[in-house]
Parts: sequence; structure tokens; C-alpha cells
Amino acid sequence: MADEGQNLPVAGHGSLCLPSVVVDGYNVEIKDDEGFVGDRASRRAFCESLERWREPLRKAGNDPFGDRDITDLGKKELEAILAKGDPEAAAVVQGAIEDFAQALAHVIRRFLRLKSWQDTERIAVGGGFRSGRIGELAIARAGVILKAEDIPLEIAPIGNHPDEAGLVGAVHLAPAWIFGAHDSILAVDIGGTNIRAGVVQLGNGKKGGKGSSFAKAKVWKSELWRHGDEKVKRDEAVERLVAMLEKAIRSAEKEGVALAPFVGIGCPGKIEEDGSIGGGTQNLPGNWESSRFKLPQSLREAIPTIGGHDTVVVMHNDAVVQGLSELPVMRDVERWGVLTVGTGLGNARFTNRNASTAGEE
Repeated sequence: MADEGQNLPVAGHGSLCLPSVVVDGYNVEIKDDEGFVGDRASRRAFCESLERWREPLRKAGNDPFGDRDITDLGKKELEAILAKGDPEAAAVVQGAIEDFAQALAHVIRRFLRLKSWQDTERIAVGGGFRSGRIGELAIARAGVILKAEDIPLEIAPIGNHPDEAGLVGAVHLAPAWIFGAHDSILAVDIGGTNIRAGVVQLGNGKKGGKGSSFAKAKVWKSELWRHGDEKVKRDEAVERLVAMLEKAIRSAEKEGVALAPFVGIGCPGKIEEDGSIGGGTQNLPGNWESSRFKLPQSLREAIPTIGGHDTVVVMHNDAVVQGLSELPVMRDVERWGVLTVGTGLGNARFTNRNASTAGEE
């Protein structure tokens, strides 16, 4: 039987008006003569820069990376080279960091020209590139470049680990009433390479509800599936996701976690009100942009109840959800944004509905 409280309003899929913020814009694509501006600040762009700096050394016959493909160099290995590796190899990495920082600063300038991004006071940078020292240095360097130009803007790496920020932010999609007897939710973060699903707890040691802060929300358990390593169809991917969620539900029940009947989803692209996706899913397995495909509906049909109550599913853009994880530390500003560096550049801009209480429900 459904809770009586479930008759109360729930934010719609892709809603621009959320409990604590107004979403001024997201999934913005800026183009110029060279293509999409955001592509210049992507993981691929960083690898291409490494290759450009490596080329002169290769021509001189003393490539410190040998015959290895640059994409085979992992984040940890590059950081070790930067810290105490071959000086020329370290110089290549430093050159790529500088290139990326300049590109990121350029992208930010372009975003700040948009009406929906005007007067932005702070930007959090997330995505997989943010994790590790190289990403932190590139982000900090971009901030220094902008400060040198007297642009009144703070820029910093997103606070939560990038693998968890896209899950943690999902608690801000849920209506406060749903936490009246629960202290956790199911969350899904869908990316171009990975799908992650897990349980997010409020982390405040008590049941939620009106006035409860989500500042200590954290991932209790999660599971990662690298769909990019497999050739799967869309429906197969949905089946795998359902299995991940069902496993999380069983774990919560077994360990006494008070799981709310709510699933929050972050997914690439333009999220329509009916739960369909209007574009931006080219890196996902199969056709996710069919008007007949609605992931929230598919999940509700597969998992109609949680703990005996009707399942509520809300989906939003993945950059929006990752940005929402920053709400507790954005209370002191009014307008702020998020950029997520991954396969592409995700983006979202927010205005706090109440700057003094943002991050509280």
C-alpha cells in the first residue's frame, strides 16, 4: 500500500525548480568554428595534449614513454611520473596540465557570457578527471588564470569523491516528507562508461524530515558496472541496473537500513518531464532517446514497491545531480555552477532559493 504522504508533490523529471535551488540551465552546448567548446576541456582533450607534447621527443628518438599508447597510462602512473619520474616525461605531463587549464579557463569564460550563467560566484569541478593530483592542479591553475584576469569567480574541485558525488546529490531530488520514517535512498549515476548504483544515507544519525540537513549524506554501499567494456543493448543495460538495485535493496533490508521508497537517477542528456531523454546520450548503450523509452517508468515496473510502499523515481541530468551534492557548501553564495569533466563536459548552473538555508530540506 502506498504512503498517504506520497500524494504530496514530488519534483518532476528534469525539473528546474527543486526544493533548495532553481536550475538556471544545464546540458548547455556552446559551438564555435572549431566545434563544441566544451570538448576542449574533456578527458580526451587532455590525452590529446599529452600526445602533442610527446611528439617532439618521439621525433628526436628519446620518447620517455617508449612505444606505449598514451591512453594506456593510468592516472596514478602519470601522477608518479609528475612527482618523481623522468624529468622530460614529467615536463610532458606539466605541459598537458597547462594546456587543459587554459582550455578550462576559456570554457568558463564562454559560459559566463551566457545569460543563464551571468553573475556566477563559484564553480565546482567534478567528473572523473577531478580525482587525483593532476586534475586538482589543472583546476587550480585555471582558477589562477581567471583571477589574474580579475574575473570575480571561485573555482574548486567538487567536495565529494567524483565516484560518489553523482549518488550523494540524488538526496536533493527527494521530497523531505519521504524521509519521515527513513534515513536512506537508492541512487543511480549513469555515465558514458560506467553505471553506478547504491544506497545513500543522510549520515546525520536520525531519520530525515523537514529541517534535516543533508550535509553529512554519504554512500553506504554501491556497485559499479563498466558497460563501456561490453557490447550490450539498452534493455540489457536496464536489466543489469534493476539487478543492481534489487541487490542494494536486499542488503539494506538485511542490515536494517531504513530505505525510503525512492530512487534518484542522474543521467546524461536533456531530461524531459515525462522521463524520456531529449538528446546527449550518444555514449550510452543502445537508443536511449526514443520517445517510447522512459527509464523511470521501466524501473517502477521492475521494482513497484520498496519496503511495502509504492516506489517513487525521479531522474535528472547527471551534472545537475552531481552539482546538488555541493549544496551544503554553497550556502554562502547565491549563484553557482558545476562542470563535470569526463567523456564530455557536463554543466549546470543553480540559484539558491534561500542562500542562508540552501542544503537543508
